Amino acid sequence: MNFEIKKHDNFVIIEANVEKLDSLVAPELKASLVALGQENHKNLIVNLANSKYCDSSGLSALLVGNRLTKSVNGTFIICDLQPSVKKMIEISQLHTVLNITKDEPSAVEYILDLD
Repeated sequence: MNFEIKKHDNFVIIEANVEKLDSLVAPELKASLVALGQENHKNLIVNLANSKYCDSSGLSALLVGNRLTKSVNGTFIICDLQPSVKKMIEISQLHTVLNITKDEPSAVEYILDLD
């Protein structure tokens, strides 16, 4: 399994277990995000600590998650970014669109503070 999904009361954590978030695994992430949306999970955290590379298809998958949560007044957060992934997000100006926290506990705290 490329992504580990941990469901909690107010949020879901998706942990990427892949070094490259690219066109080979991005469809699986998108499918997981859509499925979680259909299950009425509105607050999602994607932990990218294990991902050292992200291409445009990976960024697209993250944007799908962001769009799905916004459509139900939820929150989408990515956390634990490796420097190369963070740089890719900044180059594409997505840091102005996505919620980013330094680590998973910060992301959880962010969501819990909303309630």
